[in-house]
Amino acid sequence: MDRWISSFLEAQAAEQGAARNTLLAYGRDLQDFAGWLDRRGSDFSRAARDDVESYLIWTEAEGLSKATRARRLSAIRQMYRFAHEDGLRPDNPALPIRGPGRVQRLPQALTQSEVAALLDATAIHGPASDRLRNRCLMELVYATGMRVSELVELPVAAVRGDPRMILVRGKGGKERMVPLSVPAKDALAGWLVARDALDDIARASGKPASRFLFPTAGKDGHLSRQAVHLLVKSLALAAGLDPAVVTPHTLRHAFATHLLEGGADLRVIQTLLGHADLATTEIYTHVLDERLRALVMTHHPLARKD
Repeated sequence: MDRWISSFLEAQAAEQGAARNTLLAYGRDLQDFAGWLDRRGSDFSRAARDDVESYLIWTEAEGLSKATRARRLSAIRQMYRFAHEDGLRPDNPALPIRGPGRVQRLPQALTQSEVAALLDATAIHGPASDRLRNRCLMELVYATGMRVSELVELPVAAVRGDPRMILVRGKGGKERMVPLSVPAKDALAGWLVARDALDDIARASGKPASRFLFPTAGKDGHLSRQAVHLLVKSLALAAGLDPAVVTPHTLRHAFATHLLEGGADLRVIQTLLGHADLATTEIYTHVLDERLRALVMTHHPLARKD
């Protein structure tokens, strides 16, 4: 079964351009299913539809969320599709199974004043040597709606030459252009001066210059997603916001919601966010619906106060 998983992941990386985090998630899910089958004396080649359904029932009994169970079924279904196409199985036993569905959660969106407070906190919070970097990072997230993985892996070459737009490589290796706001361009210019000075010091000591916009000495060569997550939480505290509801993804939601509030077309927002399906972007219309309802219930003279 390990060979099946390895072959599937290699195909996903080569043919679909799956991101590293996606491959890790697939691997964990399939290893869990493999372990479940092994404990029952079975394997991928012999498992039938009943086995896949029994596994999903078992995961529910273990308390896994709907989203996790839906993701596991998706991984199993895709792995068997690969096996069928590769001649390892004559069928796909997971294909006819209906998933548990996903619970649609409205994204948390910060107000414009809350975002401003977060950005202002970068000037006073943390070591002075990191403040230019932190400002640039936060401005870029809010100005472009980039995912954290896209941000930390952004090459410095993509932002050279005072660009008005930058090229971002998203999920599945798909590329898109995102515009830069004036504050983001200013923050970027300030950070590039400081970053290039650090590169000069590295070269002087015989070390190669980093190709990433936000370099570190770690094995990946760039700031980690976890480091950005912790930074945003600490800035939320400094700004007087609840860190439990402020994440890097919250800023991505704020980018989309504030664009929609300003009258931007949903298709444009879909392109900027890198969503493959417009239905994914349409959730932001629900955010606006909730805000409009709250506005009416609060301010309309005939609204019931209770």
